[in-house]
Amino acid sequence: MTQHSHHHAHHHGGHTGDQEAALADLLDLDAEVFGAYLDPVAEWAGQRTRTTPRRVVDVGAGTGVGSLTLTRQFPSAEVIAIDRSEMMLERIRTAAHGQGVADRLSVLHADLDAGWPAVEAADVVWAASSLHEVADPDRVLRDMYGALNTDGVLVVVEMDALPRLLPDDLGLGRPGLESRCHEALARLDWNSHPNWRAHVERAGFVDVEERSVSSEATPAPPSTGRYAQTFLRRIRSALDGQLATDDRGTLDRLLAVDNPDSVLHRGDLTVRGSRTVWTARRP
Repeated sequence: MTQHSHHHAHHHGGHTGDQEAALADLLDLDAEVFGAYLDPVAEWAGQRTRTTPRRVVDVGAGTGVGSLTLTRQFPSAEVIAIDRSEMMLERIRTAAHGQGVADRLSVLHADLDAGWPAVEAADVVWAASSLHEVADPDRVLRDMYGALNTDGVLVVVEMDALPRLLPDDLGLGRPGLESRCHEALARLDWNSHPNWRAHVERAGFVDVEERSVSSEATPAPPSTGRYAQTFLRRIRSALDGQLATDDRGTLDRLLAVDNPDSVLHRGDLTVRGSRTVWTARRP
């Protein structure tokens, strides 16, 4: 399970080393472009705690952007980043050393589908874009409940919808390409997850609260073109055979590095995205 996993079952299936590296690059780009939500969500988690957290667990940590955010929000806490990808965990180690928090940020290799790892009780458990990736979310939520101290806080984050990057009218092809891509991806269950409130309550948590947090930027940050190229490549691959011929051709023009219409060269890209956040407490 990988934070900001972009709607792919990262931990359920056989990525090659190159594919995993590409996914890690996408996660880091996602944080650069859409990561403005992280600090306010971590701050909200801090407001919900009743005592100073001493141990925080990041479930499905990916490249560790959330883990690093948690080290800033909870400066007295040990942060444990859990993921099943050794490559992702190595990125976290490198980032922790680079930001001077290696003494407080540790990693743990574990596959939650195989069971909850042996970690000491936590005061905060954070699961960003990872709960929908596990085979049995209700069992994992019960494990999270058991892993928290009394009054411990659970934070679950999911993407509301796929990110919006393109203008409706690109000046090439038919208008509405991105919307058609999103509709096709929805038929493939990309980014599919329920409202977790009832699941969280069934696991025993109380005081469940829900918020939507948006990420928008005008103008788009400099890395948006690289993010759009990486993300649209994944869309193009996933929708091979699913889109009309003209839409596939438009995507190919957007992805061609040497094409003036490439997303790498466009000045009209957008940054629009949102996440739903659920917080809850173990009584």
